[in-house]
Amino acid sequence: MEEQKEKTTIVLFSGDLDKAIAAFIIANGAAAYDHEVTIFHTFWGLNALRKDEQVPVKKGLLEKAFGFMMPHGPEKFGLSKMNFAGMGPKMIKHVMKKHNVLSLPQLIEMAQEQGVKLVACTMTMDLLGLQKEELIDGLDYAGVAAYLGDANEAKVNLFI
Repeated sequence: MEEQKEKTTIVLFSGDLDKAIAAFIIANGAAAYDHEVTIFHTFWGLNALRKDEQVPVKKGLLEKAFGFMMPHGPEKFGLSKMNFAGMGPKMIKHVMKKHNVLSLPQLIEMAQEQGVKLVACTMTMDLLGLQKEELIDGLDYAGVAAYLGDANEAKVNLFI
């Protein structure tokens, strides 16, 4: 009889650098322990999947406003505490580099290499006016029912 892999699911709701780093460190750790891992990105967590550059897509006024106000990719995230007008992220990135900790973009890339399933919430994409062309390659697109199906089978379910 074939042994089933342990499953871990994470809802990444936050667009804060420290919280996104934590989510991807946990995801990569679980994947290294041979867990089947899903990160469901919703609301501000979707920004971790945005491309760094602006992608020309047709949008309405409200969608353009959301797109303008949200960070383009994980390099633009602020900290949840001690942001200090952008100095906090620079400081934490410096400390991470000094201690050989991977950056958030590197953690995302590593997660993809390890087979972590990165899911973009389609309902949130519709609400915020995000289109597939604006997100990185290699994603799954699904709604809450798909996440609940994965979470129902998982021993570890985290909301970050």
